[in-house]
Amino acid sequence: MLRRLYDWTMSLADHPKALWGLAAVSFIEASVFPIPPDVLMIPMILAAPRRAWLIALVATLASVVGGLFGYAIGHFFFDSIGRPILETLGKADSMEAFNARFNGVGFWAVLIAGITPFPFKVITIMSGWTAMPLGVFVTTAIIARAFRFFIVAGLLRAFGAPIRDFIEKRLGLVFTVFVLLLAGGFFLVKYL
Repeated sequence: MLRRLYDWTMSLADHPKALWGLAAVSFIEASVFPIPPDVLMIPMILAAPRRAWLIALVATLASVVGGLFGYAIGHFFFDSIGRPILETLGKADSMEAFNARFNGVGFWAVLIAGITPFPFKVITIMSGWTAMPLGVFVTTAIIARAFRFFIVAGLLRAFGAPIRDFIEKRLGLVFTVFVLLLAGGFFLVKYL
């Protein structure tokens, strides 16, 4: 099933309305779809390097709007489905403590999920579920998704096809290490 989704996503790159396809994939990836927009961005940018920044911008904006949809899923369906289940299990009180902990690090959760290969949809839904302040969520989502998509676009625009394997295989690891170093730096500044 994932292979068919991957192949379908790749076929969109050659379509005349590929930007609309990218916007759709970016939107639904942020809330429900398992294939990241990078899979579509890479062949689109390789085919038209001059449009790299436009492609990254479309992916960023659509992903943030899709993130808002994921936030709404977590916010509205938690009250109708999740909370009653937790109340019957006697866990409603522990959810308040979890929400406070999650929102205490919410900026970092959204930033890390938006940049790294961690599924962004998980954090968008969790952000709505825990009622993270919407302004914090949107601002962090814009920063994270723009960082990720514009780095990919910049690398592809500068280096073309030779960088493709690096992006597909190792860029997620590089982003993860970057975020860990950034968080470590903030931790050291705070406690030293």
